[in-house]
This record gives sequence, C-alpha cells and structure tokens, in this order.
Amino acid sequence: MIVSDIRPTPDTFAPLRDQLADAAVAFAGAAGDILAGMVDDVDRALSERLEIFPVCHHSPASGLAMVRRLREKQPSVIYLELCEDMRPLLDELRNCRLPVALQAFATDIEGFPAEWAPLSVVAPITESSAEYQAIAYALDTPGVELVLVDRSTDHIFQWAPDEAKSETSADGEQDEDDGLHGEAVGIEIGDLRPRFAELEEHLLHHGKVRHWSEWWDQYVEQPLADADYSTYRQVMVMIGSLFRRLRRGSTVEDEDRERYMWTRMREHLSANDIDPARALYVCGAAHAASPVDQFGLESDAPFEISPRSATKWHYGLIPSSHSAIEAQFGLAGGAVSIAAATWAKGLRRGKLQSFQLEGQQGTKKRAKKLAPLAAEPEAEVADRLSGFLSRPPVLDPLDEAELLEWSVDIVRLARRNGYLASTADAIAIFETSILLAGLRNRARPTPYDFQDAAVTCLEKDRVPGRRDVRRLCEILLGGDRIGQVGYAALPPLARDALDRLQPLGLDLSKRTLQRALLDLKANPDLRPCSDLLWLLRRLLPQDALRPIMGSRGLGETSIQESWDIGLGKYQRSLVELGYEGVSVEQVLEQRLRRAVAAPDATAAVALGAVEDALVYLGSVRLADELGNRAVELLSAERTVDDAPVVLRRIRVLLNYFRSTEDGLPTWCERFVTAGYAHYCTLLPTAFAAEETGPAQVAAMLGFLFGMENLALSLGCDHTQLELAVLQSHPEAPAKVALLWAARFQLGMLTMAELRERCDGMLANPLVLPTVPQYVSGFVQAIDPAPALKPFVVELLSKAFGTLPDTVLLPWLPKLITTLKDQAGDLIPGLVREAGRTFPGALPAVDTFVPPWSVEFTTAATPVVAAPRGPVTELLAAHPAACDALAGLLGVEGGWQEAGNREVTGLLDRFPATAAALAAQLAVSAARS
Repeated sequence: MIVSDIRPTPDTFAPLRDQLADAAVAFAGAAGDILAGMVDDVDRALSERLEIFPVCHHSPASGLAMVRRLREKQPSVIYLELCEDMRPLLDELRNCRLPVALQAFATDIEGFPAEWAPLSVVAPITESSAEYQAIAYALDTPGVELVLVDRSTDHIFQWAPDEAKSETSADGEQDEDDGLHGEAVGIEIGDLRPRFAELEEHLLHHGKVRHWSEWWDQYVEQPLADADYSTYRQVMVMIGSLFRRLRRGSTVEDEDRERYMWTRMREHLSANDIDPARALYVCGAAHAASPVDQFGLESDAPFEISPRSATKWHYGLIPSSHSAIEAQFGLAGGAVSIAAATWAKGLRRGKLQSFQLEGQQGTKKRAKKLAPLAAEPEAEVADRLSGFLSRPPVLDPLDEAELLEWSVDIVRLARRNGYLASTADAIAIFETSILLAGLRNRARPTPYDFQDAAVTCLEKDRVPGRRDVRRLCEILLGGDRIGQVGYAALPPLARDALDRLQPLGLDLSKRTLQRALLDLKANPDLRPCSDLLWLLRRLLPQDALRPIMGSRGLGETSIQESWDIGLGKYQRSLVELGYEGVSVEQVLEQRLRRAVAAPDATAAVALGAVEDALVYLGSVRLADELGNRAVELLSAERTVDDAPVVLRRIRVLLNYFRSTEDGLPTWCERFVTAGYAHYCTLLPTAFAAEETGPAQVAAMLGFLFGMENLALSLGCDHTQLELAVLQSHPEAPAKVALLWAARFQLGMLTMAELRERCDGMLANPLVLPTVPQYVSGFVQAIDPAPALKPFVVELLSKAFGTLPDTVLLPWLPKLITTLKDQAGDLIPGLVREAGRTFPGALPAVDTFVPPWSVEFTTAATPVVAAPRGPVTELLAAHPAACDALAGLLGVEGGWQEAGNREVTGLLDRFPATAAALAAQLAVSAARS
C-alpha cells in the first residue's frame, strides 16, 4: 500500500500570502495581522509530518471527507481528539443504536468543590460525524490502532475555573424532553463557531440567514461536500484559524488541551516506533491551527501533565438524540437532522459507502465492502485556497423532483396534524421555496428555505395539534432520531433490573409508555417485580414509573397494582444508577446514608430516610442506624423550621413500631426524650421569634403534648414543659391563641377564662381585624389540644352570630385565606365537629339551643346523698367490690350508710369537680 505524503513546499502559499498582505494594508491594527496569520496557520498545519485532519462537530462535509480519506490513505494509527479515559467505551458502540453519547460520571468527588457534584461529561456520537467514521474504520479493520489523545475527564474539571464550570452547567441544563444529556458538560469535538458576537451578527446579516447553523450549511457544508481533500483541509484550517484569532476571552484551556494531545502523540509514536506517514490525527479545525510551542512532532518543548485527582469516575453509554445535541451545543432546532439528510444525500451522490461497526443496531447488513480507492502518489500540495476564495459559489441546479416531493409530503403531514392544507398549498410551498432561494442568492432551495416557505404557506393563527409547521418540517427531513444503548452495553445494575422485570412480559426497551397489571393475590410470584418497581420509582424521575393503582407505605401491601412504565425513555437515568452500585438496593442504601451524613442534613431528612429504609428495603438494621443519626441531628438543631415534618414522620414511625412484634426500638425512645427536652428548651424562643410561624409552634406543642406520656415514662420531667409555657410571651395573634391553648391543656387556664377572653376579643373593635389570626391559631391548636374542637366551633359561631355585616363581610375573605394557608389540613376535622354540634335536619334548627348557652345551675345546687333505690340496694347486697375499692382509697367502713359524712363533706368542700361533670353530662345530653 502506498501512503501519500501531501505536504506543501515553502512557496506554496506565497501568492496568497502576498495577496492578503496587500489587502491588510487597507485595514488597521489587528485585522492585518489576522489576515496574514491565517495563511501562516494553514501552511504550518499542512507542513506537519503527522497528517492533521481538521473536522467540525457533526458536519456531514467532514464525514464525507473522512470516508474518502480513510479509503485513500488507509492509516494504521488514528489519533482522535477525545478523552483518553473513554477508550473502553468505543468497543460497546456496536451494541447501540446511534445517536448515543459517551459519558463519564462521578458522584463521590475529591479535589473539587462539593457544589460541583455530581460531575458528568458527555461526548455525543452520530453516524454522520467524522469521528464515528474514524472509530468504525479503526475498530473493524485488522491491524489499525485507535488512540484517544485528549485530556482525561478529570482534567476537564481540573483546568476549568469555578466560574467557567458554573456557566457550563447552567448552559447544559435541559428538560428531560429536550436534552437527554441532562446537566452534563459536553465535549465539543471540532467546535467551529465565532465567539465574537459582532462577527456572527455580521455574517448572518449579509448571508441573509436567521441563525448560525443555516449560515454554516450554506457557505461551508454545501461548497465542501464535493470538494477534493486538499481543498477541504485548507479551507477548514483557515476557518479554524480565523475563529480562533477572533475568539474573545482566555484560550489557556484550549492551549493546554493542544499541548496535552501533542505530548501524548509524540510519546505514543516514540514508544511504538510508528512511522508518522502511517498515522492520522483527527481534531477540531481550531486545534489544527494551534500556536503552542508543543505543536508538531519536531517540537521538544516540555509539558508536564498533572496527575488525576482521587475522584472515582464511572463510564458508560447513554442514549442521545438530535434535539439533545442541538440543545447541548447551542445549534438551531433541526440542524442535526438536516445534517443527517445532507450526509445521506452526499453518500448517494458521491457513490460512497460509509463505515459502520459490524452488528450495529439500526443499520442495514451489508453484503460486501467497497474496494478502497487507489492511493495517490506523493505530490506537493497546491494552493487551493486562492481559487476557492476568489471564485463565486457554484450554484447547484434546481432539483424539482426533490422539492416537489418535500412540498407534497409536508402537506400530507400537516393534514394528519390538524392543518387545513390542500394541493394548492403544496404548489404555493414549491413556488415560495424557489422565490426565497432566489432572494438569498442561491439557485437551489435548501431545507431552510423550504422550511420558511412551509411556515409562510401553512401556519395559521394557532397550532391545531401538538406540533407546529416548523417541527413538522424537521420530522419530514429526518426527524429527531433518538438513540438507544443495547442490553450488552448497559451497566450491571441496569441489566439486573431489566432481568428482574422480565416476568411482566413487556419490551422495556420501547420509549413508549406500557401498562403493566399485577394481580399479586392471584400471582404472588410478581411480588418481587412490584418491590423493584417501587424501588425504581423512588430512584428514577417520577415519569419513568407511574403507579396508576396501588400504594406503598409503612405496613401497606397492595393486592393489585397497575403501572405505566417508560424505562426506555428514561434509559439515561437507569444507566447513571449503574454508576452508583451493582444493585438497586445498594444504590438506595448508599443514598440514604449520604443523605443523613450530608452537612445540611436535618432530623426530618433522617426520619424520612428511616421510613424509606423500612418501606423499600425492609432493613431494620439500616433503620436503626439512620434513627440513631436522627437523634444526633435533632439534638444539634437550633431551629424548629422542620418541626411539622418531624412530628408527622415520628408519629407514623411510632404507630408502625407499636404494631410490630418487637415494639419500639431504642432509638425511638431516645428520639422522644431528646425531642421533649429539645422542644421545651426552644419553645419560649419560638413563641417570640418573628421568623418562626404558627405552624412550627403548633407542631412543637403537638410533639410535647402528644408524646408526653411516653416521654414521662422514659424519665422526662413534666415541670420542664410547664416552665417553658410560663416563660413564653408571644405577640403575634396566632401564637397568642396557641399559648392560650397550651395553658388550657396544662390546666393553667379554665374553659370559662378562655371563653371570657375570646368574648372580650369579639367585643373589642380594635382587636376585630386580627380575629382571623386568632382563629387560625386556635384551629392549629386542635392538633396538640383536641379538646378545643368544640370551643373553636363555639368561637366561630359567636363571631358569625354576633358581628354585624359591616364588620363580618370585610373580615370574612381574610379569615378564609388565613385558614387555607395556615391550617388547611385541619379544617376537615373542624367541619366534622361542627356537624356533630349543629342539628342535621332543618326543622330542628328553630328549637336548637347551643351547648355553650346552657346555664349550668347544677354547680350551685348543694350535693346530697343519693336516696335509697335499686342501685343502693344492689350495692348494699353485694358490698365486696365497693369494699375493695374503698380499701384502696383509704375509706374503710361506713360507706354503706345513706349519709356518709366523708364523701358528702368532700363534695361540699370541692364542688368544682361535680359541677364540671354535671356540665359535661348536660352537653352530652344536648348533643344527643
């Protein structure tokens, strides 16, 4: 095999250099240097002994030139600008359907700021890219070595400053529907775009195009699609040199990458004694015009490569799509789809056969390979730039058949999507496309011209369906092709999950939603599938798995379940789970441990982790470990912001453990005692602090009163709670109501005193505007003091019954909004209490007497001994039970007498108890 060595002579570009030097006289300052420097960059790149192949990211022209050059040169070593640690992933591409993305992922990071975690880097691959053609050629051609020479993924973040990393992450953030790459940092192989806003605006304006992708397609892709290799190389290096010289900002990172790549290539060539004429270096066009001292094989400039950090990186393949690539790298919508269509057309027109990996999914099986093109003999490089830059663009003849087919198909597609389109619209689109192309100085309408014409002729005042005309054109020209990672290329966790879900009988590789029905009573063998589905729902995005019927909680078991499963669409998330562990259970356990060990962990987070450990893993051991951490976090907290969540979760856990055979674990007892002391200590501060809301104070009281019996049995002191309440002096109306409720619950405030205070509040015009806040506080106090439900109903009834309309009507909206915002979850219980208080039938309303208006005259009536009757006779006939009770109470002998002086004397001295009991009996009788 003859390998052509195409290198320029020293005088190859002399005429062009002189021509640009004369033109530079007309420019001032840097413009002249740029024009002269571009020719030097081209001369330097083409003079290098190691052949440099400049590319543009996902460019069909680069892909076509790569196919031609590989068949001509047939290199034995290919150096590719791609992270060197991603090399093992390339062998798995044959198990995938393109487009896919190579990914490096790290959750546990060392040597980087903690806020950067997780770190993720992606490198998307499409069939039309020159990089994939080089990969496919190298992997399927015996004796060819593929070497990745770009810096490692670890160095990407080492060399990126903090502000650059934050900007990159922000730019890369995409919705799940728009970007399958998530928030990953994209590797832009061969990025060619001027980082100079004024230049880009100038090019778009004079090119009569809307965005950069259209300009690039018209002025670079189309002219270079059929160009010979020498012309392609020179033009691409020139464009890379121009954009590099016009780039604003620091280029230190790019220059470090170039030093890194040239150092790696020299090391590999020297270590393996490789002839540079047998090698090919594939890199971005901007890197081909590099000014660094390490450029070229003849350079001996040293460059020290820093060691990698201790961060543990995981590698895998994730699905990608045309829209994801466009969103990741700021391309216009549909640009990658149009590039794919241009690639296919270029292959047909040039009668070329692209390289594809054997066994690649989504590709046609080929009967035979085309014979390689004959290699050219050694020759000097001619100056192709002068002719390319001076001649007018070649106007392609109008392909009427292609344009007519597009016009008819878009009308048909528009009809299916609800548009009122006809044959006349197809004719209008055909003629408008030609007209727009003429206005833009091109004889052949491009896909962008056709797209604009279709929008002009078909778009109405509204979109009748889910897709507008511009989106329909993208679908027509190739659509948003979505790749898929094959089963063999998935990490062990993903394969294990798919294997365990096989009993469902579904094709989980599909991107559409699939319904799974699980009758767990009739088919208990599906219980492991149900457990795994709930686990995956906890770990994956919510739309990946949606339970339609069935639930999972502490002590809950579903008999039947129904699921909408979309794992195929969320394959990227499933793959990334595989970077964290070898099983789904292990990943959840690690996440729970990390959550409670994080610097911002709270007791509420730890209690949630305990609940997840019991619900999804059924691990009592892990629950005890997390519970002990919850006790530590609660004792260390200095705020009560999470008190409502803590109360809700600890109640659920206590109820669950009480229903188990082993009862409460030790950590629960410690949590209750620590919480009792903790909230007693913080209660006065929470009542007085403005930043603490009534809901937090109510939750604290709910914990203290609800857990008091258990806390006291474990050694806590009730006096601590009493002192905390006595030391509390709130000013906010809702908190004042909560304090009154707490004192009532502790017996420091009687119902009569509480009723008197509220009656005075309703009678005071100055206090009336704040009554909604008081009512809100009382409603929230229902949780720690359930006995206040009748009183709250009484308070609201008095307010609606006594306040005039002039006061009530302006006051009512504020009351409703306050109750909705601050105590919405307690209103249903209050409504049920009102239903028990008021009559249920309309005729009974007229005779209804509110319980709180009954005169309790029983309290003033002297208590006398009960007369003899059947009850006293029964007790006298069978005195054993009463004798035993009297012995316990210390009242022995004489109780059988009709006028027992000890009992009557006690009732005479302390009539309040009997009066309260009589009042309660009267209220109960009135309710019944």
